[in-house]
Amino acid sequence: MADAQPMPHRLLHRSSLPLGLLVILALLVISATAVAQPSKQSGGSEHVQPPVETSAGGLEQLPGRLGCLAQGRTAVKLCGRARALKDPGVGFGSRAIAISPDGRNVYVASSKSDAIAIFDRNRQTGALTQPRGRGGCAAAKGAEGCALAVGLIGPNSVAVSPDGRNVYATSRGGSSLVTFARNPLTGALRQLPPAAAGCISGLPFPGCTPARALKDPDVVVISADGKNVYVGAFAGSSVASFSRAAKGGALTQLPGSAGCVAEGGAEGCAPGIEIGAIEGMAISEGGGALYTAAVASSAVGIFARDRSTGALSQAGGGIGCITNAPVSGCALGYEFEGVNALAVSPQGGDVYATSLFSNSLTTFNPLLGSIGISQPPGPEQQVQKEGGKGKETVPAPAGTPSPDGCTVYLRSAGCAFGVAIQAPEGLALSPDGTSLYVTAFQTGAIDVFDRNLESGFVAQKPGPRGCVAPRKVHGCTLGRALAGAGSIVVSPDGRNVYSTASLSNAVDVFRRIE
Repeated sequence: MADAQPMPHRLLHRSSLPLGLLVILALLVISATAVAQPSKQSGGSEHVQPPVETSAGGLEQLPGRLGCLAQGRTAVKLCGRARALKDPGVGFGSRAIAISPDGRNVYVASSKSDAIAIFDRNRQTGALTQPRGRGGCAAAKGAEGCALAVGLIGPNSVAVSPDGRNVYATSRGGSSLVTFARNPLTGALRQLPPAAAGCISGLPFPGCTPARALKDPDVVVISADGKNVYVGAFAGSSVASFSRAAKGGALTQLPGSAGCVAEGGAEGCAPGIEIGAIEGMAISEGGGALYTAAVASSAVGIFARDRSTGALSQAGGGIGCITNAPVSGCALGYEFEGVNALAVSPQGGDVYATSLFSNSLTTFNPLLGSIGISQPPGPEQQVQKEGGKGKETVPAPAGTPSPDGCTVYLRSAGCAFGVAIQAPEGLALSPDGTSLYVTAFQTGAIDVFDRNLESGFVAQKPGPRGCVAPRKVHGCTLGRALAGAGSIVVSPDGRNVYSTASLSNAVDVFRRIE
């Protein structure tokens, strides 16, 4: 099994990334701000742990070749064979795997195959099988016997509509968003024709409809009501907004400045702040808020969504962004340098983020009466009273870490200790909200966290149940075909967890302990 490559090399794989942006990613130095009050308090210095240590939520990889499907040498040695699975969940784009709402199919964006791999899911065992022929994949030029897909060049993110009728995929190489109709019985994909905008691109790509703010698209999400599709663009530092037709799923970019948000208002978009290099996005369950993870800005952007039109507007009053270092106009948080993936809890509206350079998982709670978020405050402090007569207890300064708000690989002052969370990429919550799973690209680990439903705080499971990893990673349950773990998803019934491993060219299959 191949070892994960060093992170700087991984970032340099972005062939379309300008040198200036790489410099920004390396420096990430910023200045000045204030913080709003959270709706959930951590109780000062108290750390809320899960009430009982159990195996519930832990992962067990399915036995033998059922535990992974792969292409190439990994398949020969460890896993079942699959097609169109080269470099799945490549080390950018943390939503490269998706599951249909009915739980029948799993879809994987495979960057080097220029393809979406399609798998049937056994809803009793969780095992995956790939259909033969065109029903098993869709690819550029119809490679590997797949169905033909125009504009699918280097796909890195995939999403299934809530009604299960459509699958949408972003492609970095084509600066494109591709729309498929999904057969609800077989799971097979058929690209919509050009007249129905089956391919939308920010480049003059043959067969694709032109669009704005689609430079190096990295992530695609769909609102729960199915009315809108949003695409986060890495090199464009932007979010493109589309309306979705109820019949057929065709997309149309919203008109004028409602069609996109971009730094500096580029391409006629609404202006956004601290959204440099968007790599992750998530929408609140109620659909009133959209959150962006901007790796270059080390910031989480907060946008109000108009439920009737789908238009986005960045929240004002200092709650439209939360940053890792002081920035004027943004709230201040901690330990999310290079933030790259987001998830919103199905209960409570808590937001979770993984961050590349901090090697961290961070927790954000919603603010009362708004769509804003903040991290749990650090422990209260004892300071000398004015005049020097005794001491008093005061809140910690903004940006002071709390173990309730951050878990970091190895050690970081004020944060909880995280096992094997080196270069975290993807994350996913269980449908019942009790478990959170994080993939770590560098170690090839999947980390398992218990989540407190009342507070929203998370803690890594103790002992081997706290992570599944290759043999080289000590202290975890042994897993296989996990090199370059990148994206992860939990089945709608909560029984299974599926992850991608780009360096193993594999999809891994786990049973979730109940």
